[in-house]
Amino acid sequence: MKATFFYRFPWVLVLLVLFLLPLGFADAQTSGTGSPGLRIDVSGANEDGDFGLAIQMVIAMTILTLGPSVIMMMTCFTRIVIVLGFVRNAIGVNAAPSSQIIIGLALFLTFFVMGPIWNKIYDDAVTPYMEKSMKSSEALMVATAYMKDFMMNQTRQEDAQFFLEISRQGAMTRDELPLSIVVPSFVLSELRTAFQMGFLIFIPFIIVDFIVASSLMSMGMMMMPPVVISMPFKLLLFVLVDGWYLIVQSLVQSFNIA
Repeated sequence: MKATFFYRFPWVLVLLVLFLLPLGFADAQTSGTGSPGLRIDVSGANEDGDFGLAIQMVIAMTILTLGPSVIMMMTCFTRIVIVLGFVRNAIGVNAAPSSQIIIGLALFLTFFVMGPIWNKIYDDAVTPYMEKSMKSSEALMVATAYMKDFMMNQTRQEDAQFFLEISRQGAMTRDELPLSIVVPSFVLSELRTAFQMGFLIFIPFIIVDFIVASSLMSMGMMMMPPVVISMPFKLLLFVLVDGWYLIVQSLVQSFNIA
């Protein structure tokens, strides 16, 4: 049976690190006291077309260090967490849901949206490398190509052209663009899209605030804070239209997954 996404996801992240560290573990040896011993060996010859062992260790340590940044800046996490934050602020309840819940929901939605991409990386890069049918450099190129393709599908052409011009690297095709151009272009496009969605989310709640404020003023209750009356109505509106379902559905469908 084909492995499910929640089985493959930790392997895509963890195995990419583990298999970039070809540490040779010697067989356990018993010492004088009978306790097993462990030897970590980084020696050995590298095959042609493969990264050196020292370079692989540096890459692995870099992946471990930059893992959170990769998730935030090279996946759909940025757009999702910003939009969910706008939803909370639009309703006017700053403590519900809490920041931990918003970040957790954003992470799981990120895993869901990025699932097809990570499955392709697992099948076409991690598995061949585990089976020793692909060099580490080739596996890294395949994985990078899938991530670049995802990011470019969400990136505006104007943003990519802007960073390409200020980098002064000359004209390039989509496949030739380096990550130093793709990543900032992707982040800029994600911020723009997230704020556009946030603006649309605010509109119905602003209308509710305006109606409540006008009604209180017409009744002469100018000393009554409008937010005290409008908040229950905004919560009622959000529940009646099944707001969380609509928000999550719109977020998932807003990503262009080829």
